[in-house]
Amino acid sequence: MRGNRSRDTKPEKRLRSELHALGLRYKIDQRPVREVRRTADIVFVKARIAVFVDGCYWHGCPEHYRAATKNAEFWSQKIEANRQRDADTDQRLAAAGWHVMRVWEHEDPDAAARRIAEAVRPTPPETAVSP
Repeated sequence: MRGNRSRDTKPEKRLRSELHALGLRYKIDQRPVREVRRTADIVFVKARIAVFVDGCYWHGCPEHYRAATKNAEFWSQKIEANRQRDADTDQRLAAAGWHVMRVWEHEDPDAAARRIAEAVRPTPPETAVSP
């Protein structure tokens, strides 16, 4: 378990690189809301967007998660507790006025970065031009 990084994982670094290439600046490994003891991987303070890069195993990805065969009960409870904590985090941050975005580690970093960029810098509505 000591080998599992809590920050600067390969998926995080790839996503941050893509976000940086799009001209976005952000904070890393910070609590969006001081009173909520949850640390987001990437935080856009002005836009109030918190991004979490979730590992497929640790957060129970519906596409890639495979239950452990050894000590199965312990691990299934652990993963379920992680899922519940993720849902609680989403709810607490939303209640504080933050938008939470979750990216799975298997997602294409370029596509995820574009999705995040659209949320951070929404395109302005087209203005009607009168003749």
